[in-house]
Amino acid sequence: MIVLIPSYEPDERLPRLVADLAGVAGLHVVVVDDGSGPASARHVDAARRAGAEVLTHPYNRGKGAALRTGFAHIRQVRPGEAVVCADSDGQHTLLDILKVAAAVDDASDMVLGARRFTGRVPLRSRFGNGVTRGVFALVTGTRVRDTQTGLRGYPHRMLGWLLDVPGDRFEYELELLLRASREGLRVREVDIATVYLAGNASSHFRPVRDSVRIYRPLLAFAGSSLAGFGVDATLVFALYALTANLALSVVAARLVSGSVNFLLNRRLVFAAADAPLWRSVRRYALLAASVLLANLTLMELLTPVLGVVLAKLVTETSLFLAGFVLQRRLVFARRPAAASRAAVPSPPRPASVRARVPGPR
Repeated sequence: MIVLIPSYEPDERLPRLVADLAGVAGLHVVVVDDGSGPASARHVDAARRAGAEVLTHPYNRGKGAALRTGFAHIRQVRPGEAVVCADSDGQHTLLDILKVAAAVDDASDMVLGARRFTGRVPLRSRFGNGVTRGVFALVTGTRVRDTQTGLRGYPHRMLGWLLDVPGDRFEYELELLLRASREGLRVREVDIATVYLAGNASSHFRPVRDSVRIYRPLLAFAGSSLAGFGVDATLVFALYALTANLALSVVAARLVSGSVNFLLNRRLVFAAADAPLWRSVRRYALLAASVLLANLTLMELLTPVLGVVLAKLVTETSLFLAGFVLQRRLVFARRPAAASRAAVPSPPRPASVRARVPGPR
């Protein structure tokens, strides 16, 4: 079992954690120093002396890049070894790391150390996790208690899949969950302690910039539907003004906006360009026809009461979530084959780090 620790500007807690882990039989510790620089060199050196294998980025590239560097190294030099990822800032205790390690098996593709956010939790952390958890459930239909946990476990067969997921900074870990949800992977949650030291002052999370990075993939799920709504609403109003025929306006607008929505979802939102095209087209057409019937029915019922503009807003809001969930589950659903693909070796990537291995202890 490998414990992978991405680290940027660590303090004395990093070598302390490494020493604790190195004392556990069967664990090997890999630390990725993500361009920390001279100020933190003594703590990185102390981690090496405590038993860690240290990989070094020459400059700061982000947590996602550091994790992929570790995954690539482990896949190449430690074939068959499962991986547990932990943070270096003291939030993950030895006991919790071992709990997640014990839960990694062939029955799960990903194990999450899930915090319950009880006790004294900084407001920004409680609020940020709550919002992300709610939005994630809304757009994926999957409930994950702790979407931002850095304590995660993966069987070795998943390392190739992990290397294929984009994202260099904090958004990478959320993108992993989004991709896992799309592909139907088996995600297991294990309860861990909620630990924040000194109000989480050691965190390198940048609230504005990194929040944008984290929510960007979430917003991509809703973006195509909003684009389709914009096209649809514009055409409905324009055609209704020209023809005064509500049924014709709704049908024509839906055909155009449906085509736009299908193409955006297939290529950008669900990344299903490799799925059978005509199967997706048939399912989407059936769904679109059903949504069209519901749309037309609601518009006919509501327009005399609310007017065409308000009726359109109420109708689209009502059908938005149902349409999205059905597209994700039926139209663009993928078979859970990512784990088997991850087991297929891929050509080695060019080395981008300097690996320094500790001598005999």
